[in-house]
Amino acid sequence: MRLLVLGGSWFLGRALVEDALRRGHLVTTFNRGRSGADIPGVESVHGDRENSANLAGLISGRKWNAAIDTSGYVPRVVRESSRALAGHVGQLVFVSTVSVYEGWPVAPLSEESAVLEAPADAGPDFGRDDPRGYPTQYGFQKAGCERAVREVFDERALVLRPGVILGPYEYVGRLPWWLGRLARGGRVLAPGTPEREIQPVDVRDVAAFILNGLEASLTGTFNVAAPIGHATFGSLLAGCIDATRSDAELVWVDDEFLLGHGVRQWTELPLWRTYAGTWNVASDRAVAAGLSCRPLSHTVRDTWEWLHSGDVAPHERQGEHGIAAEKEAQLLAGWDATR
Repeated sequence: MRLLVLGGSWFLGRALVEDALRRGHLVTTFNRGRSGADIPGVESVHGDRENSANLAGLISGRKWNAAIDTSGYVPRVVRESSRALAGHVGQLVFVSTVSVYEGWPVAPLSEESAVLEAPADAGPDFGRDDPRGYPTQYGFQKAGCERAVREVFDERALVLRPGVILGPYEYVGRLPWWLGRLARGGRVLAPGTPEREIQPVDVRDVAAFILNGLEASLTGTFNVAAPIGHATFGSLLAGCIDATRSDAELVWVDDEFLLGHGVRQWTELPLWRTYAGTWNVASDRAVAAGLSCRPLSHTVRDTWEWLHSGDVAPHERQGEHGIAAEKEAQLLAGWDATR
């Protein structure tokens, strides 16, 4: 197949390109050239999707079997780029998010769950971040992007709604922070209970699902998350200890204690969130369509190896995650005092 990847130089985009090349597909990438290096073996076209002249230059004289949009965040921009591509690609894959659901992260979710309302022509200011932490402007924007893609591609669209994606090339900083913290050893604040089920999915498994789907002409909407019960917070942190060969001691601290002391969910202790729907995303439809998820311990190990490979570079959307060492020590002392 001839494939176009909008993005294609970092995290999911990079995993997609590498897997596609291994399969013998011909790949074109389109990005601004700011995050990550071009991958050998692809046709690299540099440009801004918000620039109509750049889009015209991309499509001039080119056609693809499919395009994969890993970098669409603003509905209006996604609609215009989708319109430009419509006559040049057979199918479009849009990578969305579970944040488009009205009920995330407080309620169990399936593909039939209600989605946030956002128009296909919304600009970057549409939506809001609710003081509760949900819904988010990001969720509204992605919901509008989905609408834009369906408006243009209709039944030729494949829309994916991943939860948390982890693995090599991660720029968000969630798993890298935990690996770094466990590597330092000592007493480590572990949030909640080790039995809490979590559903992160490996970036390479998402890439494989996309490419397998394209090869099978898959369309529709799919949640992309590891099956419920696939892993726990305890297995995540144990995997970090094993990968880093750490002597760390996990100290599991109750949710209520952490919340009472103002610990920020999701960021200060990455991947920790107490809402019941955070890790209750039905992925049965994707599993039935071929989604296969490797053990989380493999994702952890391979991410640690990547972090020490010399192939790590700053990303413009890199997040700030992790609790300050002083605050962690204070919390552990306070928790000890309650025992």
